[in-house]
Amino acid sequence: MAGDLKRLPARFFRSEAGSEPVRDWLLSLSAPDRKAVGDDIRTAEFGWPVGMPLCRKIAGRKGLWEIRTNLQDGRIARVFFCAHEGSMVLLHGFMKKTQKTPPNELETAARRMKGLR
Repeated sequence: MAGDLKRLPARFFRSEAGSEPVRDWLLSLSAPDRKAVGDDIRTAEFGWPVGMPLCRKIAGRKGLWEIRTNLQDGRIARVFFCAHEGSMVLLHGFMKKTQKTPPNELETAARRMKGLR
């Protein structure tokens, strides 16, 4: 079965209210963008641990990683995740508009990760 080959299966972070923000964000993307991000998540699931250029550890944020997806027209998507209880928990996704990741995007992911433990 394909699921058996995943080294770090992905699952969506779920808020106390039951929402899954990364799933909602992915569904808001166009079909080609959603496919590109999904393909990169899948590559990380099956190939974990994966380094650059696909995955990068977030400096100063223990346990927080990002999946880096380059989209059409030079746009950039990021999905923050952590490894928790044998799975990749997708914490936060956003479109990157500047070279430096905005602190509020990091804070959102870190807050959600803290809630897992």
